[in-house]
Amino acid sequence: MSEDRKVPALPAVPKPRARTNRKLLIFLFIFFAILLVILFFQSSLSRVSAIEVQGNELMASEAIGQASQIAVGDRFFAVSSATIQQRIASMPMIKSAEVKKHFPGIIRIAVEEFPKVAFQIAADGKKQAVLADGAVVQLAAGSSIPLDMPILTGWTDGDPNKAALCKVLGEIPESALSDISEIKPDPSESYPDKIKLYTRSQFEVYTTIAYLPEKIDNLPAYIASLQEDHITSGVIKMLEVEYHAPFDPNEEPKTDKDASASQKTGNSTSSPNPDTNKDGGKATAKPTTKPTAKPTPKETVKPS
Repeated sequence: MSEDRKVPALPAVPKPRARTNRKLLIFLFIFFAILLVILFFQSSLSRVSAIEVQGNELMASEAIGQASQIAVGDRFFAVSSATIQQRIASMPMIKSAEVKKHFPGIIRIAVEEFPKVAFQIAADGKKQAVLADGAVVQLAAGSSIPLDMPILTGWTDGDPNKAALCKVLGEIPESALSDISEIKPDPSESYPDKIKLYTRSQFEVYTTIAYLPEKIDNLPAYIASLQEDHITSGVIKMLEVEYHAPFDPNEEPKTDKDASASQKTGNSTSSPNPDTNKDGGKATAKPTTKPTAKPTPKETVKPS
C-alpha cells in the first residue's frame, strides 16, 4: 500500500481538566467569607452605637432605654426590633411603641404616652399629673396646673373607680372637660361609681363614671339653657333623669332614691311630667308650667 493512501492520524483527545482548582477556589471563598464574618462581629460595626428615643414627654429617655434592655456597645443583631418594642410597650404610661433598626448600629424608638387627663395634689403637697391608664407622674418643681383640666380630690391609690374614671377621661375630648375644675368620688348604695363634678361656671354636677361619656356632651348645652333662664349656679343631677336644683345649705343631702322620688312626684315649681323614652326606657322630665320671675323654685327641671 502506498504512503498516499494511509489513513491520517486523528487529533489527540484533550484530557479532562482536573477539578482540583475549582475545589480550591470554593474552599478559599468559604474561608475568606467566614473570616470576614468573624471580623465583622468583632468590629464596632456590629455593635449598637446610638439609641434614639422620640415622642416621650413625661418619661425620661434613660428610663425607656433601660426598659428596652439594650445599651450602647451591645450586639446590634442580638435582639429583634419586635422584642424591644414589646418590652417598652409593657411599661406604665406608654400607650404604644415602635422600634426600628438602622445599620450601622442605630436603634430608633418612637413612643406614644398615655395622655394627661387630670391632676392631683399628693399628701406632701407636690403636684402630680394623672394619665389615662391611671399612672401618676410627678411634675417638675415650679410647674403649674393648667386651668383647662380637672383636679382629682378625695381619691385613694388603687381605687378601681379612679382607674375607670381615668380611662373614661382619656376617651373624652379635652374641650368637653374645659369647664370641669374638680372631680370627687361620691358613691352611694344605688350608684357605687357616682361622682361629683365642680364646674368653673359655678355648678355642681352629680353623675356616674358609666354615664359620664354620654352626659358630658349634654352638659354645656344644659348649662347654657339654665343661664338663658338667668340661673347661674346650683346642683345638676345627670343620672337616669337630668334636672337642676338651687343650692340650699339648710337642706339635708338627698339620696339618689329620694331624688328620684322627688322627680317622680313632681316636688318642684316646674311640675315635671315624666315621659318614657322609647330609645332607652328612661324617664325624662318635661316642664308643664313656667315659673314666675320672682319666686325662687325649689327645683328647676330641664328635659334631658
